Amino acid sequence: MDEALQAEWKDLVKRIELTFGEGIEIETIIVLIGMQELGKGYFKPTKDEKLDLLHIATCKLMEPLGYYKYIGKDADGWPHWETVNNLPTLKPGQQKEILKRAIITYFKENELATS
Repeated sequence: MDEALQAEWKDLVKRIELTFGEGIEIETIIVLIGMQELGKGYFKPTKDEKLDLLHIATCKLMEPLGYYKYIGKDADGWPHWETVNNLPTLKPGQQKEILKRAIITYFKENELATS
């Protein structure tokens, strides 16, 4: 990961930690994005709901990159996407870097966790 991305990531995590406490991990940030996109406020998700929230966030984060297209919400208010292009096969470090870039972009575009 390049130095600029690393610095921007650390800054974003510090700002998020001001609200949610120290030691927040990328998976937790992705779950929080899923909650934001679900639009039902914060709740303690079950294991299955956590997986659903991870999926919502991943689709939302990858949508601008052309991998998913938002198709709407179901009767329960859960958002859904369809696959437009399959995600490429990446090494774990590459996956994390793409997600970090997408998360930073998401927070900038939504003006979240800004100081």
